[in-house]
Amino acid sequence: MGTSGTTSFNLDMGDLIEEAFERCGSQSRSGYDFRTAARSVNMLTIEWANRGINLWTIEQGQIPININGGQISYPIPVDTIDLYDHVIRQGSGQNQIDINITRISADDYLDLPTKNAQGRPIQVWVDRQSGNVDSAPVTSVASGYPIGATDTTIYVTSTANMRSQGYINIDGETILYQNLGTANSGNVNQLLNCYRGVNNTTATTHSAGALVYNNYLPNINIWPTGVSGTQYTFIYYRMRRVQDSGTGINTEDIPFRFIPAMASGLAYYLSMKLPNIDMNRIPMLKADYEQQFQLAAEEDREKASIRFVPRNLFYSR
Repeated sequence: MGTSGTTSFNLDMGDLIEEAFERCGSQSRSGYDFRTAARSVNMLTIEWANRGINLWTIEQGQIPININGGQISYPIPVDTIDLYDHVIRQGSGQNQIDINITRISADDYLDLPTKNAQGRPIQVWVDRQSGNVDSAPVTSVASGYPIGATDTTIYVTSTANMRSQGYINIDGETILYQNLGTANSGNVNQLLNCYRGVNNTTATTHSAGALVYNNYLPNINIWPTGVSGTQYTFIYYRMRRVQDSGTGINTEDIPFRFIPAMASGLAYYLSMKLPNIDMNRIPMLKADYEQQFQLAAEEDREKASIRFVPRNLFYSR
């Protein structure tokens, strides 16, 4: 008899949950069983992000650096876990040159004395914010100071609970402000050096009294800020989040080689929640999960050649 001729085996969410329950010595019988298992799958993929790099979640992106210079911060996609590697590209087409840009810590960035200096960017700080938007407004657009679509100074009623630099949302537009201004004689505060319509939103007008929300976008802060009239592009590889578990009819956002690890991990997670599971089975499920994940993680790695060259030092007397 011939072979099947196919290599497309996978588990949709329903099959994955059924497999995990069977490994626990139980069965999925209710809608709640499905919901609690789907929740555990999402928790499991978050754990995988904390374990290290998952190669199938590495994606390339690019950010044009403001050609007018002066913009310090640029948002990166909200589902970004971390940046994997990055360069600064100068020029385009056959004339482009990719130059290394060094990642620095928050402390090193804070110590830079001239954060607004212009020049080719050589350092970047990755500010790994949550990506959440406050549910309650932090302030509002000041009375008598409506915002035009091109305004770079925004007047608000208070800056008491605002960061010295950051992102805000007003009526669906995301705005970067780089400095806070002091209250004027009318007790109106200012957001200075604003960059409008960032994060793929559209700069538009906003009426006085419009509510202002803090937006904690993950972002990069570059130094120097670029040279006016010179084309720079920040090219990066990022590790994104694994997609959510979904509604049950879809397959999971993992390569086939991680299917055993996910089934084992879900069985272990469920064994800690289900009341009728034999307690002696839990250590076995955990050990199997760790083994399956290690096997998959060891395969899911870069396999490029690497060469180590000793450094010889010579001293003369």
